[in-house]
Amino acid sequence: MERRTFLGVTAVSGAALLTGCKREEVQSAPAIGKRRKIRIKLATSWPANFPIMGEGVVRFAERVKEASGGDVEIKVFAKNLLVPALGVFDACSAGEIEAFHSGPYYWKGKNRAFSLFGGFPFGFTANEMGAWMVYGGGLELWRELYGRYNLYPLLGGNTDVQMGGWFRKRIESLEDLKGLKMRIPGLGGEVMAKLGVNPILLPAGEIYTALDRGTIDATEWVGPALDIKMGFYKVAKYYYSGFHEPGSVLELTFNKRFWEGLPSDIRALITSCAHELNSTMIYDFQAQNARALKKLEELGVSLENFPPQVVEAAKRALAAVIEEQSRLSPDFKRVWESIEPFWRENRAWSSLGLKNFLEMRDG
Repeated sequence: MERRTFLGVTAVSGAALLTGCKREEVQSAPAIGKRRKIRIKLATSWPANFPIMGEGVVRFAERVKEASGGDVEIKVFAKNLLVPALGVFDACSAGEIEAFHSGPYYWKGKNRAFSLFGGFPFGFTANEMGAWMVYGGGLELWRELYGRYNLYPLLGGNTDVQMGGWFRKRIESLEDLKGLKMRIPGLGGEVMAKLGVNPILLPAGEIYTALDRGTIDATEWVGPALDIKMGFYKVAKYYYSGFHEPGSVLELTFNKRFWEGLPSDIRALITSCAHELNSTMIYDFQAQNARALKKLEELGVSLENFPPQVVEAAKRALAAVIEEQSRLSPDFKRVWESIEPFWRENRAWSSLGLKNFLEMRDG
């Protein structure tokens, strides 16, 4: 079979798997004919060569080029090369770029509901979030709301459970949080604000300097693998386990008009490669976090847990935030009403299966 014919059948077969068609229904699919090359400018919110997240997007672009036989070429631009780190949403919406890679919690100023698509405190694990997105209606809601901005999102990775952050001083009570300046985005920031924290939004490249100079007192970022490379341990000794982002979603989002203008087989091919990016990033974080945690312990970092009174106060704060945001935004309320029953149902299973297993394994 010629390469182009093989690619045509493979792409349509991939589409069949995604849409539920039977394999025999696509065996005679026509091959991809001669056509112009497709060029895609994809901007990220990450610095050049950024580990795991940035590297994952570069691999995604390489896979798309390989799978398309060179017909589709995605040029990845690190933050600030084409647009600012937090300017990718607007640039893609306006058609200045065709795609971007970032996190939906950055755009809560556009629509309060967007923060929920990135995850929420005490919320979904990576597996639970993926289940809601794919089988619980999450993707449909996300695409409907992003569609108002001429955008079409795909799942673009997940950081899995994140750490609670780096603090210059130990947190021993709720009082220690009062007036604390902390870099923390999304609903996690809303919850921490209820506890007296002053949440600040900063892109990756500005966090270390702000922490070093005392502009902020604390920062969350992701987890050991990325945090150690950011060097936070040099200026903040106390590293806390977290509750604010247990399964934080990253997005691979396209300009909607551009996406709809792509051939259907190319859309299927890109979607398949995005699924690969999403899953392999979770595996990458798991492997690298484990190694980095060991190094941080060797560097004398103090691993901490928030006091129980802080955790309980944060749970109460989350309930208040959800109520407030639902009252202020019908979109937020609608998305939460999709999330909540799925969340509670999956908590029961995850607690019975995963939690009990971990307690038996590690107890």
